[in-house]
Amino acid sequence: MASSKLAIGIVGLPNVGKSTLFKTLTKKEVDIANYPFCTIDPNVGVVLVPDERVDKLAELSKSAKKIYTTIEFVDIAGLVKGASEGEWLGNKFLANIREADAVLYVLRAFLNPDIISTQEGVDPLRDKGILDLELILKDLDTISKRMSGLDGDVRAQKKEAVKEYAALKKAKDYLSSEKILFEQEFDEDESKILKGYQLLTFKPRIYLLNGKDEEVSKEAKEAFGKYAYLIVDIASEYEAAGLSKEDRLALGFTPDSEVDLLIKKSYELLDLITFLTTGEDETRAWTIKRGERAPQAGGVIHSDFEKTFVKAEVIKTEDLLSSGGYAKAREKGLLRTEGKEYAVEDGDVIEIKHG
Repeated sequence: MASSKLAIGIVGLPNVGKSTLFKTLTKKEVDIANYPFCTIDPNVGVVLVPDERVDKLAELSKSAKKIYTTIEFVDIAGLVKGASEGEWLGNKFLANIREADAVLYVLRAFLNPDIISTQEGVDPLRDKGILDLELILKDLDTISKRMSGLDGDVRAQKKEAVKEYAALKKAKDYLSSEKILFEQEFDEDESKILKGYQLLTFKPRIYLLNGKDEEVSKEAKEAFGKYAYLIVDIASEYEAAGLSKEDRLALGFTPDSEVDLLIKKSYELLDLITFLTTGEDETRAWTIKRGERAPQAGGVIHSDFEKTFVKAEVIKTEDLLSSGGYAKAREKGLLRTEGKEYAVEDGDVIEIKHG
């Protein structure tokens, strides 16, 4: 985990608001024009994950600086029907998605007739289907090629090849029925094999319906209800970017940025948690996979700490804050010493002791 960057690929049909979302997320100027395919090279923006625990701990420790965790958003040019066969720049777009940890579908729900659409009418479910199919076709191509490559070893009954072939065959059957792999059941070994291929439909996904709440039909809300989805009016969020809670309320927006909610949701989707370190130099949020142990947390801070891990001093953020600092927390017995088997929890403040 120490070196990995977290990347979310933003995909959608042309002119659905991807580039405006990207600008809102990253405050980066990107090339937006009211016509398809103006975005060709993926724009990459690193976004802070908002976390008020960092602010409160920094105040408590009188830290010189605050460092938040980050997510990388990759704005990928508009996909079209036929992208899986290299239509337009399809292959390049799909390669960019392959490098992402998760996929964010931006689907048009807004009714503004002045924005040109590449489809007839506004139908987020239909558009989801178009995007799904392109990713499914690309995965089928990847899997079929690999299965052909394994033929000889399977005939020779090589154990690993037989196992890999079976996992690929299972995935291929799902894809042939136009099913998204992320939504299917695979055991641990199968998942490990499939993960190695960076399959597009095996990645976690969030659906963002771009429009006002009242523009999204009841049927669409019900259909997307079984997925991780959000309704965000991207144009309004772009206008409100950078406003304080008070100013947002005064102008009729929700107090919290819906884009912050998207960032947090992306974080949850990847099954990541945050642990923290705090002191006079800095208060910092760190990212780790849920279920990882204290030595791995050490490794996130510095690669040597995982190898030379001795123990960890651990306290919950709220316990440290309510105690008013380490000295009082220690008196109250709220500071725990944990060993190599300790599974880190979200919001743990950790000090690693290493040899």
